[in-house]
Amino acid sequence: MVTRNQKGGETVEALDRMIAEITVGVDGDDEQLRAFRRAFEDSVAMPARGYVIGEPVLVVAVDYDGNKRRGLTARCRRTDGAEYVVALSDVMFPRASEGARYVSAYRRWLNIEPYPGEPQRSARPGRRLKATETEDDIDLSKPVELAVLAVKEKSARCRLLGSDRVITLRAGSLWEVVPGAIATVIPRKKWRYAGYPYLSGEIQSTRIDVKALNLVPLALRDSGIWDPEEEYWGEEDEPIEEWAKPIIACGPRPMFEMEQVLPGADPDDPFDDPIIRANDLRGAGNRREAVKILMELCQADLRCLDAHSHLGNFLFDHFPQEAIRHYEVGVRIGELSLGDAFNGVLSWGLIDNRPFLRCMHGYGLCLWRLGHFDEAEHVFERMLWLNPSDNQGVRFLIDDVKARTPWEDRENE
Repeated sequence: MVTRNQKGGETVEALDRMIAEITVGVDGDDEQLRAFRRAFEDSVAMPARGYVIGEPVLVVAVDYDGNKRRGLTARCRRTDGAEYVVALSDVMFPRASEGARYVSAYRRWLNIEPYPGEPQRSARPGRRLKATETEDDIDLSKPVELAVLAVKEKSARCRLLGSDRVITLRAGSLWEVVPGAIATVIPRKKWRYAGYPYLSGEIQSTRIDVKALNLVPLALRDSGIWDPEEEYWGEEDEPIEEWAKPIIACGPRPMFEMEQVLPGADPDDPFDDPIIRANDLRGAGNRREAVKILMELCQADLRCLDAHSHLGNFLFDHFPQEAIRHYEVGVRIGELSLGDAFNGVLSWGLIDNRPFLRCMHGYGLCLWRLGHFDEAEHVFERMLWLNPSDNQGVRFLIDDVKARTPWEDRENE
């Protein structure tokens, strides 16, 4: 049983036992610092939510470069995507988390106060904080609205809608629940285990309403002007296809690149990509671990559109009615950046646009497979306007959708 002090952390005696376990068999500051780094690597899942001087950050990695005076460092990512390195002792993790336990032990080893003052609660990365943020307990007599962050086999990591408070939901049926959806739950019981809050209940309904999540829209970077005169529209002796005529007639339009959020990736290492790791695991038959990586990305930041698109891809072949929910969440989050009057171009050639375009493609295909022809036609037409070079081949599909050709008939050709 873990004994807690008045600040909710472990007692000094418990921290001393942790330090002894971490540094057993190693001598000198250098070796002990390396032992602490290994302990973080083995025990604290990254990226992890934390605070630096009250500012919410994602802690991407903990490192030690051999400088004993500097000690352990943490690479942190701010809500605007900028990254910087600070001393690990300056980072605060949520109370009762593994990160908080190990930082407290490390600070104790440094002979400084292991439990500095708690920061004011603030927004998780990618989310605006409302002035009405509250810690009030859940009223078990009323339905509860939860924003889903990640889904496991028997539980879902959620956030109370309109709050920054995270809770684990246990419910009998989670198959309709996806990251970014809002679940209305009839609560039965609430409790704490190992310092973490839990809620059990029955999911009454789910909906996709990304505006209610209060996310910070993904930034759009100005990338010049797209000119239809510079685009390839086929051979000179071939007529222009009907879908392309209004796009060409519209003339030059501004071109943008949508911000891509990928928690945990090393920007200096192109091979350090959690999406690629997930796909490799899926290809090797380890679907469970692949899904876990993608769910962790969503939990770190719901604006990771590539995680939504690949979760949809995992289900597309056999369960389009489930895959469509993942794709739609990604589409709706991306649309927060566009607004109703957006008439620019999101070229596939600008690679950070691809996660959003992948979500749109998967969403349109699922709509077609499920017989929602009008909606599928609208999505495909929108894609052609956003990316006239049509690297995803929508132009080869849209006539069948307009003709209301069933998906199965097209697939059997």
